Amino acid sequence: MQAIVTIAGSQFRVKQDDTIVVPRLVGDVDSVVEFGNAIMVDGGNLSMGGSVSAKVVEHGRDATVLVFHKKRRKGYQKLNGHRQPYTKIQITGIKA
Repeated sequence: MQAIVTIAGSQFRVKQDDTIVVPRLVGDVDSVVEFGNAIMVDGGNLSMGGSVSAKVVEHGRDATVLVFHKKRRKGYQKLNGHRQPYTKIQITGIKA
C-alpha cells in the first residue's frame, strides 16, 4: 500500500515501513504522529484522502549549508551558514 501525504508543506510518497526524513516535527522520540491529509492512497484501487500514522525515530540537524553573498568590485563579502533541523520518521500505518 502506498500513499502521497503532505508533511510540513512538502509532499512525500510513502509505503508501509518506510523511513523518511522530513522537516522538524513536534513530538518526542518513539511517539506516534498522525497525518490526516493524505492526498492519494493506492491499495489495489485508488482513493482520494486518508491518513498516515508514523513513529518518530530521531531528531537531528543536517550538514552545514553555506550562504555566500558578494558584490563585485565593491569589496563586499558576507558568509553565513546554518544547519536545518530534521525529524526521521518510520511509517507504521496507511488508512484509506
